[in-house]
Amino acid sequence: QVRLAESGGGLVQPGGPLTLSCAASAIIVITYIMGWYRQAPWQQRELVADISSDGSPYYGESMEGPFTISRDNAKNTIALRMIRLQPGDTAVYYCAAARDGRIQYWGQGIQVTVSS
Repeated sequence: QVRLAESGGGLVQPGGPLTLSCAASAIIVITYIMGWYRQAPWQQRELVADISSDGSPYYGESMEGPFTISRDNAKNTIALRMIRLQPGDTAVYYCAAARDGRIQYWGQGIQVTVSS
């Protein structure tokens, strides 16, 4: 059974950093386009970043800079390093695995709250 398990979320002060991790089970992350999405209250889910099989990252609009996606092939995980977080970054963050042009698996999501 495929499982994408996010970890590392929580409460962070404005301007602070946070790193999310996603551990994959029953799939090999290097064979998928692995990505991070987020959904703020009353807003559509949006792409933060994804990373292709060859390791090339792609960032959503205005995401590059404050966000960095990476992959650890040995651990079968991906990570999202976030810096200079602002209240507008408050959202549920989801890990996703895509292939053949569509997302095939989603994680359950993890809350990130940016507040003083």
